[in-house]
Amino acid sequence: MSPRVTFAVAARVLAQLRHDHRTLALLLVVPSAVLGLLRWMYDSRPDVFDQLGPALLALIPFIVMFLVTSVTTLRERSSGTLERLLAMPMGRLDLLLGYGLAFGLMAALQSGIAVALCAGPLGLDVRGPVWVLVVVAVADAVLGTAFGLFVSAFARTEFQAVQFMPLVVVPQILLCGLFLSRDALPGPLSVLSDALPLSYAVDAMTLVASRTGDVAGVDGQVWRDLGVVAAVTVLLLALGAVTLRRRTP
Repeated sequence: MSPRVTFAVAARVLAQLRHDHRTLALLLVVPSAVLGLLRWMYDSRPDVFDQLGPALLALIPFIVMFLVTSVTTLRERSSGTLERLLAMPMGRLDLLLGYGLAFGLMAALQSGIAVALCAGPLGLDVRGPVWVLVVVAVADAVLGTAFGLFVSAFARTEFQAVQFMPLVVVPQILLCGLFLSRDALPGPLSVLSDALPLSYAVDAMTLVASRTGDVAGVDGQVWRDLGVVAAVTVLLLALGAVTLRRRTP
């Protein structure tokens, strides 16, 4: 693995994203617009927004980054760019880390904007440190990036990449605690929920928003949940590097 190659790949991806205005809008505008719409829906019931907002701050960046990363990677493959990069003297991990770094930076920007909007103009009740909320949101978005890079290795077209959503994303949304507390899930579903990383991302976001105190006062469970999210992210990037193959000899 070479840091120079990794940063070069990341710079190329960022340069490409800079000229793709539709993707930039999807990354930076859509999450905030959805959260703003939700706040407007519950204008007369701000307590409902306070209840749903933290979970959606975890879910929306995860979903958006999964879609953008998987589709963009498949577009690179279908155009032949990925094949040419793989033919160069670089490791597959360099390539995956470069993509992960580029999309991770976009995830950080996306999450920062969304958290600033919620904690500011939208009036989300955040009792814990706001910067920890940003850290958790970024971790959630990077998790979506890692999932997108991983599943892109198994798809041949952009449409196939989107088809992974019902398999990879939807079960995590249903079982993360947004619709029903994870403690109230039937036994087998509770076990499955414990095995899904998005559950820990939502738990961490909810804890930060609901616990009062400074950094030392934030419940240690937040950092344990973040550790799970980070470990799964690293695992997915490693598996993505192992499964990444050239489609042509």
